[in-house]
Amino acid sequence: MIIGKVLSIQIGQPTTVRYGGRLVTTSIFKEPVDGPVSVGQLGIEGDTQSDLNVHGGVNKAVYAYSYEYYQWWKEQYPQFEYSYGAFGENLTISGIKESETNLGDTYKIGTVVMQVTQPRSPCFKLGVKFNDPKMTAYFYGSQKFGFYLKVLEEGIIKPDDEIELLSKGTGRSIAQIVEAQVSF
Repeated sequence: MIIGKVLSIQIGQPTTVRYGGRLVTTSIFKEPVDGPVSVGQLGIEGDTQSDLNVHGGVNKAVYAYSYEYYQWWKEQYPQFEYSYGAFGENLTISGIKESETNLGDTYKIGTVVMQVTQPRSPCFKLGVKFNDPKMTAYFYGSQKFGFYLKVLEEGIIKPDDEIELLSKGTGRSIAQIVEAQVSF
């Protein structure tokens, strides 16, 4: 069953910037790619993570974020610019709601099979990206986190690929997990 679509694919490399009086290395500055890209166990070809303690790895190989949230951000915080990849996501997607996305949901995108593993946890590097230390708190308060995907079968994806739900996970929804995190 087709449940969504990939609007854009972004990749990035580690970059060191000055923020808050110190040097910070981050890969949150991602740029869209035009054509097909290979996706392996550790993510999208050409995308490198800076801090593997909190990003990347097998269980966080690809980060997906819903474009439907962008309108909310534009209304709540119009002072920022929002283009594909604004939140450091690899996949800007459409049609998938976190309230209907469970841990363990399995998708086919292009020739790649991926499984939802966890919501993103916001970190201070969102403040770096938006040049505003409050952005992490805004993101946390929004409860619009997006989610990480594990690659089960490697392959090729491209912008405009449909997202097919292969199987529904039995875990809690991403929205439920985020709500539980925020209520602490």
